[in-house]
Amino acid sequence: MNRLSLKTFTLLQTVTSVGLSALARMVTGVRPIWNGSLPSDRQRIYFANHTSHGDFILLSACLSESERAITHAVAAGEYWGKSRLRRFIAQDMLSSVLINRQWTRPEENPIEIMLSVLDQGHSLILFPEGTRNMTEQPLLAFRSGLYNLSTARPQVELIPCWIENMSRVLPKGQFLPVPLLCRVVFGAPVAIGPGEERRAFLERAHAALLALNPRPERDD
Repeated sequence: MNRLSLKTFTLLQTVTSVGLSALARMVTGVRPIWNGSLPSDRQRIYFANHTSHGDFILLSACLSESERAITHAVAAGEYWGKSRLRRFIAQDMLSSVLINRQWTRPEENPIEIMLSVLDQGHSLILFPEGTRNMTEQPLLAFRSGLYNLSTARPQVELIPCWIENMSRVLPKGQFLPVPLLCRVVFGAPVAIGPGEERRAFLERAHAALLALNPRPERDD
């Protein structure tokens, strides 16, 4: 890609990011609630509940422009890499990190792919449930990715984020959002303890995220 094409491509990414964030704020009136943490330029992994394809856009809209520029959502390659158009939207326009959950080759190892992004000084948005939650449970059990990333890069801050109401704004199978008020609650950092085992850490991180649900009687 020559210099002019790269400049045009980068500009298009920026316009897409700003435009989607503005649209998210317009449709949902989203406002961040910083409950135990504050906006920061520090490298982070934001880990959140997952009920809609629009979750990462809503979370990103709560970050500053400089933070958004270096923060990438982790998305399922099985879905977003299914066609050239989907891959273009997710990877090229939205700067998502695509991973395959059913990987077979070493270069497809999801942890190594995410670590390579962190090693560039960038941040991640991770959905540790591993899939969209379409059940009656408020939050599914966490998979091991969050633990593996934390043990490999303990200096990266882990911030739990509860995304409220997005499943109603963009239900499964729908492409046009429904205007409803949303919030994103950012909790206190979660750090792995010395010698803490995988299951204990994941249960503690799960509880920290679930505790941020502002309306626990509802399914969000």
